[in-house]
Amino acid sequence: QRLYDMIARVAGSKANVMLLGESGVGKELVAQAIHNASRSTGPFVAANCGSISRELIGSELFGHEKGAFTGALNRKVGFFERANGGSLFLDEITEMPLDLQATLLRVLETGLATRVGGSSEIPLNCRIISATNRSISDIAEKNCLREDIYFRLAVFPIQVPPLRERIEDIPLMVDYFLAALNQENGTTFSVKPQDLARIREYAWPGNVRELRHAIHRA
Repeated sequence: QRLYDMIARVAGSKANVMLLGESGVGKELVAQAIHNASRSTGPFVAANCGSISRELIGSELFGHEKGAFTGALNRKVGFFERANGGSLFLDEITEMPLDLQATLLRVLETGLATRVGGSSEIPLNCRIISATNRSISDIAEKNCLREDIYFRLAVFPIQVPPLRERIEDIPLMVDYFLAALNQENGTTFSVKPQDLARIREYAWPGNVRELRHAIHRA
């Protein structure tokens, strides 16, 4: 409920949000909830900075012009342009190469971006919601995110609690996942009270993602 209150508070502003929490807690769902509650007219666009190759991340984020590099056969619109008027979710932001973070800082400061191989600047208008599974102390110690970038992105930081700290939510999630899987597979499975008790006793290091996989597997 405290998390919902935070979402409601930040949704009405245009402040950039950084979501902190372990893998599997549902940070992208929180980002989507912030976007939905903000009633922005633009789309919600998600990009995983950890899954894009170092060579292509600049092109993926900011786009490129035709002929900008070998294989660039057409102009490409980047994630930032696609999110205009809406929200851009940058997952695993701490995995972004440090040299590209300087480019990101300039975009955050000016609201303008240049496609790879381009010369004209493109105005951008989107809220940045970033996420990381690293703690603030870990970010500082390992210098994986520039300090000036952190302060730009974490105007409104939100800590998403792990599942073990909200075990009261587990029965609700089990019911939700069961209902969705039953509908998807045309089944009528249910969970016995003694099994639900065992589920509540487990620490769930993989958080909500692990819980869903466990229900699916069962």
